[in-house]
Formats: sequence, structure tokens, C-alpha cells
Amino acid sequence: MIDVRHLRTLAAIAEHGTLARAAEQLHVSQSALSHQLRELEGRMGVELLARQGRRLRFTAAGERLLRLGERVLPEIRRAEADLRRIRDGQAGRLHMALECHSCFDWLLPTLERYRPAWPEVELDVSLAFHFEPLPALVRGDLDLVITSDPAPLPGVRYAPLFRFEGVLIMAPQHPLADKRHIEPADLRDETLITYPVSPERLDVYRHFLFPAGVHPARRTTELTEMIIQLVAAGRGVAALPHWAVQAAQQRGVIVARPLGPQGIRRTLQAAIRETEADAPWMQAFLETARQSACETLSAIEPA
Repeated sequence: MIDVRHLRTLAAIAEHGTLARAAEQLHVSQSALSHQLRELEGRMGVELLARQGRRLRFTAAGERLLRLGERVLPEIRRAEADLRRIRDGQAGRLHMALECHSCFDWLLPTLERYRPAWPEVELDVSLAFHFEPLPALVRGDLDLVITSDPAPLPGVRYAPLFRFEGVLIMAPQHPLADKRHIEPADLRDETLITYPVSPERLDVYRHFLFPAGVHPARRTTELTEMIIQLVAAGRGVAALPHWAVQAAQQRGVIVARPLGPQGIRRTLQAAIRETEADAPWMQAFLETARQSACETLSAIEPA
């Protein structure tokens, strides 16, 4: 059976032309190298090298293995280098999904800062509209999930990023704009504009409407900016993080009111597997995310 060491031996002979110099490069004795070649020739039933004067010449079989080594050995060297970087905490994979669909305001600056510092980390971001991200994290399909609804799962750790308040937004002329805060019953006859996920995955339903038995009409769209525009046009109301709507509120296109007299505050968290939680590249991402969010957003609190 052909071994990687055989390919390395043949490559060294091709480079140096003699067994003695090849053995020196490979840090083995010339006799050990000769024995290795004879063993392979006997096993395969072919001659790999022939004498041509003072130099060695590759036979057709030897040339075939030499071409194999030219393809395989560079890949092995790259894989070994990658494994060393992973071992040393310099490289990894960070495929993430967002349950917080308005997170790009702070996530994009986070990625812009993180990429140059950790170029060996493979990054990918997806929105968790059409699948359950936490089970995908447990399976290993994802490496990090941004969520405000942590669920106890074996092998999963939650790292808090920041706290925020969820608010109801409406057009300035909407009747609810005159209220100091919103009660669940106020939404009974309203159209609630949400992201296209099941109501059970939305904070406004789980923590505000469902406990009061209120089920308003609903329409959906995937984009935060589109939700804000629909609300500003009087097509419905929406519950979003205050930091996601503050700019529109300051422009006067929408009005924001607390959900309930005390408001609803949640903590945005990063769900990660225990096996990667302490990796330097993961800890660096979490710290970069916290710093970037605090610098980018005004309507949040440290976790």
C-alpha cells in the first residue's frame, strides 16, 4: 500500500538526484531509505528507480508515483499548516445565523473589524427565517446563533452581548401614539407587521400577546427597513428593538412606545458550542461584537 512517506521519499530523490542527499533532507539513513524503496517495489511488483550512470532515473512506475506526489503532497502540507493554526487558536470556522433580524446595524461593523484581525477564520452569515438555528448549532451545521430566546441545550453555552428594550412603533398620526405605553388589548384590532417566522419565535408574541390571549391580524416582510416604511405609511404597527428604529424615530417618521408600563427588556445572546466557546478566535469575536454594538447603537445597555 502506498504511504505518504513513500511519496515524500520519491519527491526528495527527484529534487536531489541521489539517495544520500534525499536521506539527508528526510533525516533518515541512506540504508533505511533504500529498504523503504525495496519494500514498496516488492509490495507493488514494479521497479521504481534505475541507475543511469551516477544518477538515479525514475521508471514509468516511479514517474507515476512522482506525479501523484506532486498533486497530493502540497494538499497535505496545506492541511498540516491549517491544523497547526487551528491548534494554536489562529484559525476556525464561524458560520452564524441570526434570530435577531435587525442585527446588521452592529454586526456589519463587527465583521469589518474582525476579518482583518482573524483572516484564518472562515466566516458565513445567514438569517434564520426558514429553519431552526439552535438545533443546527447542536448538529454542527452552525457555530454561533444570535438569539434573545436562549433554550437549555446539551453542549451549548450562551454568551450575553447586550440588553435592549422592545418597543411598539406606529405612524405619528396613529391613535396609539397618544398613549404613554401599550397594553396587549390595544393591539387586538391592529395589523402587526413582523418578520416571516412563526409567532412563537417572536418576543412580542411570547412575552406580551400570548400571555394576554391577544391574537392580532398579521402581515410579514423580511426587511427591517420595509417594516418601518409600512408602519410609517399607516399599514400597521410593529414591535422591534428600540435600537433598530431609533434613527427613524429621530426623523419623525414613526413613534415608539414601551410594551407595558415597565417595558420589555431582553438580552441578546450568542449561542455557541462548549467545545469552541473558549477558542481564542471565538472569544475575540464575542468581544468585538460587544464593543462594536456599544459604539454603534445608542439604545442598548451592557449585558
